[in-house]
Amino acid sequence: MTVAKLLNRKGADVITIQPSMPLGEVIELLEKHGIGAVVAVDGGHRIAGILSERDIVRGLSRYGPDVLSKPASAIMTKKVVTCSPKDRVIAVMEQMTNGKFRHVPVEEDGKLAGIISIGDVVKQRIAEIQLEKDALQDYIMAS
Repeated sequence: MTVAKLLNRKGADVITIQPSMPLGEVIELLEKHGIGAVVAVDGGHRIAGILSERDIVRGLSRYGPDVLSKPASAIMTKKVVTCSPKDRVIAVMEQMTNGKFRHVPVEEDGKLAGIISIGDVVKQRIAEIQLEKDALQDYIMAS
């Protein structure tokens, strides 16, 4: 399955921020939407960074509570690993596992086109395995 098909099923909406948004506001946004990361974009909807819960923990460790008044750009990951809608989900899952990150923005024509999480990938993989299991059971029962 491709990333495009996964996005068609789950939706391509992404909660985004401006890199200048204060970290305290970003945390409120994460909590409000029940998400673990946001993508920072510039005015042209180009990816400027990603800010995850892990980045926030590192920022708190490094700067203490004062980090909450700093802009997201102070602690966000600026070198963002992205994928394309044409990529295979299994390849992105491997990338996430090897890189030890849980969110991958989807980039198309240099702009943000969606985001997939490890939860999205695992859910899709479980569905594929279930289909394979059902097909094998049907084959065995028909024999």
